[in-house]
Amino acid sequence: MNASSTATATGSTAAASTKATGTGTAPVDSGARSPEAAEVIGGARERIDALDDRIIGLVQERMAVSAVVQEARIGAGGRRVHLAREMEVLSHYRDALGKPGTQLAMTLLELCRGRV
Repeated sequence: MNASSTATATGSTAAASTKATGTGTAPVDSGARSPEAAEVIGGARERIDALDDRIIGLVQERMAVSAVVQEARIGAGGRRVHLAREMEVLSHYRDALGKPGTQLAMTLLELCRGRV
């Protein structure tokens, strides 16, 4: 590898491990010990950030749908919360994700409760 290709490889690694801030020049410490690992980590972090954005959007959509359900239930004389349904949700998340899934489901239910 010559000096030119080394500079190019280093430059692309720096670009991959740079996160946009106000100036767009602040490098993010990936903890990598090689330029190749830094590039892989940078790409994976970008994908995680995109997934997080999608998850947030889905949670917001779930909150809106839950509000519709609550409005319909309350409008028909029912209670705001349907505990049997919440237990189904908790069980579903626990079965799919293990014990931490239960806590995730609890957080989702808390976000979706009482918005009407």
